[in-house]
Amino acid sequence: MQEKLIALSRLGELISEPESHDDIMRDILRAEQENPWFTKSFCIQTLAHWGKMLSFNNLTEFTKRYSFGSPKLKRVGIIMAGNIPIVGMHDLLMVILSGHKAIVKRSSKDMVLPGMIIRKLAEYMPEIHDQVVFEPELFKNTDAIIATGSNNSARYFKQYFEKLPHIIRKNRNSVAVLSGNETPEQLNALCDDVFMYFGLGCRSVSKLYVPEDYDVTKFLDACEGWSHIMEHAKYMNNYIYQKAILLMDQQVHLDNDFLLLREHPDLASPLSVLHYARYQNIDSLRSELDLLSDSIQCISSDIEDIPNSIPLGTCQQPDLKTFADNIDSLEFLLNL
Repeated sequence: MQEKLIALSRLGELISEPESHDDIMRDILRAEQENPWFTKSFCIQTLAHWGKMLSFNNLTEFTKRYSFGSPKLKRVGIIMAGNIPIVGMHDLLMVILSGHKAIVKRSSKDMVLPGMIIRKLAEYMPEIHDQVVFEPELFKNTDAIIATGSNNSARYFKQYFEKLPHIIRKNRNSVAVLSGNETPEQLNALCDDVFMYFGLGCRSVSKLYVPEDYDVTKFLDACEGWSHIMEHAKYMNNYIYQKAILLMDQQVHLDNDFLLLREHPDLASPLSVLHYARYQNIDSLRSELDLLSDSIQCISSDIEDIPNSIPLGTCQQPDLKTFADNIDSLEFLLNL
């Protein structure tokens, strides 16, 4: 384990500054060419964040919470999503730490970066090629499955892998709760939660909860720091399409030329649209959020009375012990 943590931490050092390495930058540019949603800047931010998480101290602190022993080797299938760059990295890391063998099906939208990660890790841990194998299709010769996808694919996965131990994740969304007293700096941080990865991640805020008398134009004004998103053609195509729908349906909304803000009950919002709802008091809001907990990935808020919330601006900065859907995948793997 010590040798494994050293190898992973050296990988972390390498990817923490992607722009310093020509071969990594070539892969980033290739990832962007294959999937325009994976912009150079977002790929760099993702790798830099993982570089920090893979520090030796972080890995040591994280792994000491578990009893590894000598588990019987299992073949664990990982079905990765492709909504944001290397979104399956945490699952892959957990299988590597567990000692099991990972049989990985990459998303067609994210073929480049997972392969680059394993190739670079092999420079410090050559045996990783025996532990991680990429497969092009769904696989039956596995002992367990970790799969991430849409609500429709999750139903299919549950049926397909019903006889295997599994973790199967479906769609979730993230929300933010404002008190109305946020500083400009706090609102700017919230904008990162909304716009990072174009809002395509399950940790991306898709709905705001605001007090009854809150002036939502304050938030729209804070969004100006993300006006550069208008340079992305695919994002703006979505914005133009969604704006046309709202105008044709005569739906009341606010518009700052790159984000459409409308009052709506749904947690999920279309790309380039942000929903909001007004709450009467914190107690009633807590009850509502509790009822919706199975559909919520993150609650972004600086209000102390909101349970399980994280600070504004930190949705896209999970640490190693932040498990998707609050399911400890490493404990699952160690108990196979």
